[in-house]
Amino acid sequence: MDDYLFKNESYSIVGILFEVHKNLGKGFSEIVYKDAIEYKLQHLGILYEREKEYSVCYKNTILKHKFYADFVIYDKIILKIKTVDCFNNAHYNQCLNYLKISGNQLAILTNFNLISLEYKRIISSR
Repeated sequence: MDDYLFKNESYSIVGILFEVHKNLGKGFSEIVYKDAIEYKLQHLGILYEREKEYSVCYKNTILKHKFYADFVIYDKIILKIKTVDCFNNAHYNQCLNYLKISGNQLAILTNFNLISLEYKRIISSR
């Protein structure tokens, strides 16, 4: 199990996600869950950036469109928050795009819109 990427950091993030879901339940908009997660990250003194901006480079040119990751935690894990009926390929692809442009290796995709919290670890294949 030593090859589990960012095991301790992932465990602390998922713990925060479960605590937020336990306290708020399902049904709120994404922004409410993001605010609660940010509150908890600050309370625990965990390094994070919210709505981190990433540029896309194409043939040595920076494109006009930017990507904004919901959170980058510990300067290496992207956290994407969703409130959907279920994950679909667009959600996974969005995380893969964030990983590609950020150079990070791990994203955690989270869905708060179910009775139980749903999350998936997405690892870059670089």
